[in-house]
Amino acid sequence: MTTPAPTSPAPHLSPVLGRYFQRTWVRGEGHRLWDGDGKEYLDFACGIAVTVLGHRHPRVSAAIHAQVDTLMHMCNGLGFLDPVTRLADALVATMPEGLDTVYFGNSGAEVIEGAVKLARKATGRPAIIGFSGGFHGRTYAALSLTTSNVNYRTGHGPLLPDVHIAPFPNVYRDFGGDEERAVRVCLDHLERLFASQLAPSSVAAFIIEPVQGEGGFVPAPAAFLRGLRELADRHGILLVADEIQAGYGRTGKMWAFEHAGIVPDVVLVAKAIANGLPLAALVSRRDLQARWGTGSHGSTYGGNPVACAAGVAVLETIRDEKLIANAAARGAELRAGLEALAAEDPRIGDVRGPGLMIGVELVKDRATREPDPIGDPLIERCADAGLLLLTCGAHHNIVRWIPPLDVTSAEIAEAIGIFRTQLAAIGR
Repeated sequence: MTTPAPTSPAPHLSPVLGRYFQRTWVRGEGHRLWDGDGKEYLDFACGIAVTVLGHRHPRVSAAIHAQVDTLMHMCNGLGFLDPVTRLADALVATMPEGLDTVYFGNSGAEVIEGAVKLARKATGRPAIIGFSGGFHGRTYAALSLTTSNVNYRTGHGPLLPDVHIAPFPNVYRDFGGDEERAVRVCLDHLERLFASQLAPSSVAAFIIEPVQGEGGFVPAPAAFLRGLRELADRHGILLVADEIQAGYGRTGKMWAFEHAGIVPDVVLVAKAIANGLPLAALVSRRDLQARWGTGSHGSTYGGNPVACAAGVAVLETIRDEKLIANAAARGAELRAGLEALAAEDPRIGDVRGPGLMIGVELVKDRATREPDPIGDPLIERCADAGLLLLTCGAHHNIVRWIPPLDVTSAEIAEAIGIFRTQLAAIGR
């Protein structure tokens, strides 16, 4: 029998789960969290882009309570449930024409798994292409596509066969800021891959985050996504947009792929969909899911009626309170404030991302772009000062800003002020 670490506040929880903070969270209200010591925090982490309406949102809470008092669970495999049907209708209404059929799961990784199965079954092809720096989850198909951090993959092989990783056009880190070259090089790589190693007729799908999340808050250039769409059309390959973190108004549009003016074949949704309850969705054309075949996939808990009732309330609130426009406006304020700070502090190498999905990359030297490892100590200092932020990227040198969609200008200013003070205090 092992002895629990004496410093752990939860000695029987597995150490496999990495934790950003050693705090115990006890209450949330609006855009604030409180820990077990009663300390208050401005929450710009949102449970990793989940609580997009903050905590205890009255409309969401009312929908949850009403559904719990009516019916807490019934597996969708036994029939139909009104909140599930209503959420499917509402979700389709946000999508481009033709994306009209919804499968509900429990988590982002789960719908990634579903997308791989759907792509292979519907096309009759085995190969899947993902992109370097991507994060799609930690179950086996999802992990096979995930390359944002070597620790996630180490010791878990062999992974899913016939999954291939192509270069992602990380304009700042890999191409010195030259977007045109980044797009050209990465599309050329795919053409060479098809010419020499992997017949395009064997490829079922491209799976890509329009804005990479865990990999560094890196937007895919619009020209790259358009080129990928053209390549997919030319070869009969499905284009799957992983909108798990970037979707739901986060980027100032409902879906991040809209910035490029493309329509994917499959859209994957999770995180923000139910403001904290476990839910995810795979959305595609009906003919694709018909080819998947009845009974080929399923879930006991996916599309739980309580989670779906919350999901309906989330979409209604985003619509009625015009929160996509708010995300665009507040995101512009946030980016302007962070760019002003970058003009003062050379350790900020890049400020990037649309809407309220902004990454601040910290470097030791702007010329070499060598990552500066102060990211985690910096967010710890910010937490001590009452602001929750997260890091991302392989070196944890990118601070990610993912505040709620209904964040205010005053909260943006408060957060930038705390960040500025703590960045200065950490020393150069």
